[in-house]
Amino acid sequence: MPTLTRPDGTAPHDLHVGRRAAVSMFFAGYAVAALAQDAKPIRTPADGLTIEEALIPNGADKPLPAYVARPAGKGAHAAIIVVNEIFGVHDYIKDVCRRLAALGYVAIAPDFFYRSGVNLPALSDFAQIRPIVAQAGDTQVDGDVRAVTAWLKGQAFAKPGAIGITGFCWGGTVVWRAAIDNPDIKAGVAWYGRLGTVIPRAAALRAPVLGLYAGKDQGIPASDVTAMTEALAKAGKSGSSLRLYPEAEHGFHADYRASYDAAAAKDGWALMLAHFRAHGVA
Repeated sequence: MPTLTRPDGTAPHDLHVGRRAAVSMFFAGYAVAALAQDAKPIRTPADGLTIEEALIPNGADKPLPAYVARPAGKGAHAAIIVVNEIFGVHDYIKDVCRRLAALGYVAIAPDFFYRSGVNLPALSDFAQIRPIVAQAGDTQVDGDVRAVTAWLKGQAFAKPGAIGITGFCWGGTVVWRAAIDNPDIKAGVAWYGRLGTVIPRAAALRAPVLGLYAGKDQGIPASDVTAMTEALAKAGKSGSSLRLYPEAEHGFHADYRASYDAAAAKDGWALMLAHFRAHGVA
């Protein structure tokens, strides 16, 4: 059963089963617009984990909702922000959080599209989804990421100096920007995030980023991967690199989609964990 938490800790009435804690803020199920009929997504149990739903102050009229999975019990852990695709926070993103929590991380997935008031994962029409995503501009989203890192630094269960970020598709680009703009981010892993707007900013990277890309991606050309690799080398960003999976398609980690590539996903996941460990997010 999820519980809502506050920046100053959980209040007794937040745990009242008949009220707020009984109703999740997040969509139950997988993004309708991308769910494959024969999908067999990974389902990670919550055994040994604490699953919570937080409301994070971000300066907006309504605070930022976030799904949080972390190891149960006391102790401070490295934290990883999980940034969703264009479909918002649904069961795939929540499962990624639980996978990370099972490995000892605090994993948090903010709902960057909550201001629209639309249950985004329930939409099946891309023509409806894209305008909602477009409303979440770079400045707004980057501010929300800063709000999350500030919140994590105030939690007893999180190590303030060990915060990383990973994201998929739309979220992959958010990772690159966070590694440039947010000094609290120690390392990032971007899964097939568009590179066009961040290639010119490669020299401004504060934190090392591992980019995981698909050779058969119809939206991100291999030339962009090459250009970013060259820009990183020119800027002397030796801690950052890109890995291209030649036979994979966009969304190859998303195990609920037809584009899922188990081999590439497994390899990318291992590289992600190694990248975080190597740069102090552990």
